[in-house]
Amino acid sequence: MAVRVAVVDSLPMFRHGVTTVLTAAGHAVDTPANVARWVSRRRDSCVLLSIQDESDWDLLRSLSATPTTTVIALLDDATVVAGARAVRAGARSVLPRTVSGEFLRRTVEATIDGQSVLPPDVLALLATTVPPDVAPTAMDRVMWLHHLAAGGTVAELADRLGYSERAMYRMLRALYQEMGVQTRLEAVLRARQSGLV
Repeated sequence: MAVRVAVVDSLPMFRHGVTTVLTAAGHAVDTPANVARWVSRRRDSCVLLSIQDESDWDLLRSLSATPTTTVIALLDDATVVAGARAVRAGARSVLPRTVSGEFLRRTVEATIDGQSVLPPDVLALLATTVPPDVAPTAMDRVMWLHHLAAGGTVAELADRLGYSERAMYRMLRALYQEMGVQTRLEAVLRARQSGLV
């Protein structure tokens, strides 16, 4: 049985254009109003999901949790961080929403065949960041202190490393306790006194 493709986007003309490209290439394409219900009725499916707001990120995580569903994230915000976030949320492939029809078609076919298509800079970021389930090393913690000492925010650090902001605050709080300090400022001062930053 062939894999059916669903196109999920808020703009009817965008959905129509993607459907036209994929149908011309021989794919069976739907534009379901309720993609979660559509996925639940399919054995194998591929969803092209445009990510435009937080509810779309939630939908990406939900759809990706279904073992028979493969999700391709189409990003308005085609930054490296957004691409990495999409992969961490479960997208198999990531594309900017402005991609050409031919590249979209090739990506859908590669993804259906079990491959992943990612921009090279997204892949590089994913390869250099610490996965959330791996405990940070001493060098990681020194890098955190360097970032904070340079005036970087906790939110930026969390994004860069692929953690939620809440998880990053928790890890920093644990680091501060180990250092015997209470605040970010005290931690940075202690690190400077120790020659770490």
